Amino acid sequence: MRILLTGRGGQVGSVLERALAPLGELRACDRAQIDLSDLGSIGAKIRSERPEVIVNAAAYTAVDRAEREPELALQVNFHAVRELAQAACSLGALLVHFSTDYVFDGEKASPYVESDAPNPINVYGRSKLEGERAIAASGCRYLVFRTGWVYAAAGRNFLRAILDAAKGKPELRVVDDQHGAPTSSQDIAAAVARILARPDLAQKGGVYHLTAGGETTWHGFAKAILDAKGIRTPLVAIPGREFPAAARRPQNSRLSNAKLAADFGIALPDWRAGLATVLRAVD
Repeated sequence: MRILLTGRGGQVGSVLERALAPLGELRACDRAQIDLSDLGSIGAKIRSERPEVIVNAAAYTAVDRAEREPELALQVNFHAVRELAQAACSLGALLVHFSTDYVFDGEKASPYVESDAPNPINVYGRSKLEGERAIAASGCRYLVFRTGWVYAAAGRNFLRAILDAAKGKPELRVVDDQHGAPTSSQDIAAAVARILARPDLAQKGGVYHLTAGGETTWHGFAKAILDAKGIRTPLVAIPGREFPAAARRPQNSRLSNAKLAADFGIALPDWRAGLATVLRAVD
C-alpha cells in the first residue's frame, strides 16, 4: 500500500507517521513538501507520488485566529481539501481526512451522530464543514473522521496550556459548561492505522465520529491533568461567557461513536485512560 501523509509535523500527523509506517510504503510530507496554502501546486504534487491512500493531517486549527483570518482558514480547510479530493479521484485513491465536532452548534442535548445536520457557529467550524462537503462532492473514495478536543504530549493544545499556565499563575479559571471527550492524537492514530489495515477497506467509506470514550468539561479535564501531575494550583470553574475568546464554542461537543464501533469494531479508550498514557510522556 502506497500512503501519502500530509501534515507530518502536526500533533496528529507526527504520531500518524509512526502508526502508518508498518502498513506499506509511506511518504510523509510537511509544509515544505506539500503546502496547502499553495493551491496551484497541490494536485500535481499528489499525482506525482501516485498514492493509493492519501491521509490529510494538515489543517488550519487556530480557532480564535480564524475569526480574523477567514480567508486563510477557508483556503487550507476548504479549497486545499477540494484539491486533495480531486487528485484522489483522478488517481482512484482513498482520501482519509480529519474534521471536527465544531461542525455542530452544540444545542443538542445528547451526543451527535453522523446524520445530524451540521450548523457551525464559528469560522473554523464553517471552514471544516466546507472541506467535508468538497470531499463528498468530488466523487472520490473517502473516510472523514470527526474528532474533537485533541491533545498530545507536545505541541499547542489544552494539556500543554494548562501545565504551562499552572507554573506561573496563582489560579486557573477554566470553562465548566462545555462538554466533550478529550481525545489523544495517539489514540486517533492507532485507530486509523487499524482501519487502514483492514482487508475489507475498499468496501468502507463515509463520515465517522472518532473520539475517546466518556465525557467531561474543560474544567474536569484540567483538574484531571493537574491531579495526575500532583500540581496544586487552584482551579476556578467559570461559564463559557466569562472566558475571553474570539470564537464561540459549542456547549455540547459530544460525538456518538456507535457507527465506528458497528462498522469497524473500534472503540477508543475512555478519555481518562488516554490522558494517563499521554502524561507518561510529559515531564
